[in-house]
Parts: sequence; structure tokens; C-alpha cells
Amino acid sequence: MNVADAMTPRAEVVTVELPGTRSDVLEYLQEQSFSSVPVVKSTDEGTEYRGLVSRDVLIEQPDEDQLVMLLDDVPTTTAETSLEDVAQTMVEQGARRVPVVDGEFEGIVTVTDVIHAIATGDQETDDVVESYASENVNTTYEGAPLTVAERELFYANVPYAVALDDEGSMSGVLTEVDIIDVARIVEGEEETGNNFPDQDADYSWEGIKGVGSRYLPTRDIEIPTGPVREFMTDEVVTVTAKKSIQETAQAMISNDVEQIPMVTGEQLAGIVCDVDLLEALYE
Repeated sequence: MNVADAMTPRAEVVTVELPGTRSDVLEYLQEQSFSSVPVVKSTDEGTEYRGLVSRDVLIEQPDEDQLVMLLDDVPTTTAETSLEDVAQTMVEQGARRVPVVDGEFEGIVTVTDVIHAIATGDQETDDVVESYASENVNTTYEGAPLTVAERELFYANVPYAVALDDEGSMSGVLTEVDIIDVARIVEGEEETGNNFPDQDADYSWEGIKGVGSRYLPTRDIEIPTGPVREFMTDEVVTVTAKKSIQETAQAMISNDVEQIPMVTGEQLAGIVCDVDLLEALYE
């Protein structure tokens, strides 16, 4: 199976055209919960791909407004490239969205596109999820303020946290998308205001700089201070260690999630992320 069979074609990809500004992409990134947006330029020869603008770059350069100065140099692929090869590129380069370029910008292939191919059986795998799940699980307390949980995601550099109750049992999953959904854009204001009801309260951490591991810049958002349990998903989809890669991919697609806790009985045993499943295609 090739990239052409799985990618989203140019006509269906939302892009930003040069010249442009950060405001052209900021609200789009929040509304779509994407980590980046392709930047193109129209020429007499067609639509040229120029790069991606990501939330990470918006954070690193908070005072830069021109898109041309915010472009990320990321790997590209072609429509004829095998899905196994692009999956390996995604894992090794940490690239969730890979532009498809052959002279002109032809589209984009994402981790989700590859997971969909696995789920439908178009890309066969014979292994079970146990081989690709991680025993290192990022967690948070369900009663922690969302502002604290956001920092926990930031410092762990992962897009999720498994929420634990007072007994230490799994009670839900909080993702960066959950945080993005409730973060308020305050672009244009001089400051975001006070995110904390009491700066001396427990969990009062200053310097909120973003959302999840694919963030919005500090000056652009406010995050609610309610407890994690108000924002997490409490009906958690799980898999067992012997679940097949295809069945796990199907669960990810049907439930629109990027990570699924692995359990043994009722005990949390690990976590499997969508990019982990990609390794099953080329190892």
C-alpha cells in the first residue's frame, strides 16, 4: 500500500497561503486540534509547498508575526512511497503530519491515516499490542486543577494523562485536545489575566505556557482552573495485552482517540499510543 492510497488530497487539506500572519493559523489550530498547518504559495507553475507552522514554533517565537519566519523544516514524502516507509519516517522523525510533495503540494498523510489503513486491514499486521505498549504511563490526580494537569502534560512531553482517583485507580483520561477545547483564545490582549483563584493555594503554579504537548502560546490562552474530573473522559476505552494490532487500531478510529490504556484484569498495565502501532509495519 502506498501513501497515495491513504493520504488526504490537496483539495481536502486546509492550508495557509503566503504571505500571512500567525493570526491566520492560531484559531484554526485550536478549532481543528491539529498540531500544525501546511503553508503554501501560489505560483504560475502551481501550488508550491513551503513548510508547516506548528504550535511548538508559535511558542518558541511568541513575538514573531510573519509566517515566513515561523516555518518548520519537516520531512516530506511522495505519493508513490510505501506506507511502511512513511510510517518509519513518522516514528523516527516524530512527525505526525507528513506533506506529500512532488514538485507541487499534493496533500498530506497523517498518523491517523496510517492507523485507519491498519484498522481496515489494508495494511496487514500480525502482532499483538503487548509488544508495542509502554509500561511508563503519565498520570494525574482527578482532583488536580486543570492548570496543573496541563503543566504535567507539558513537562512529561506527552499528549495525555491517565487520571487516578483517591484509591489510585484509573478514573479517566485527560488529553491535550480536552484542554484545547476549553482554552479561551485571548489574542490581542496584553495579558491573559489571572488563571488562579488564589495564588497561594495548593497546586498554584505560575507560567502557564500552553496546552498539551502541541500548544498555544502563553499570551493567547486562558485555561479553566476546575478539577481534572470536570474535563476528562471518564468512559475509558481499554485493551488487553493480547489484543491484535488491527483491533487496537479499530478501537482508536471508532473512538477517535490517539492512546488507549492497556489493562490486566482491572489493573492499569501500560499505554499504547497510535504512533506505537506504526512500528508494527516495519519492524
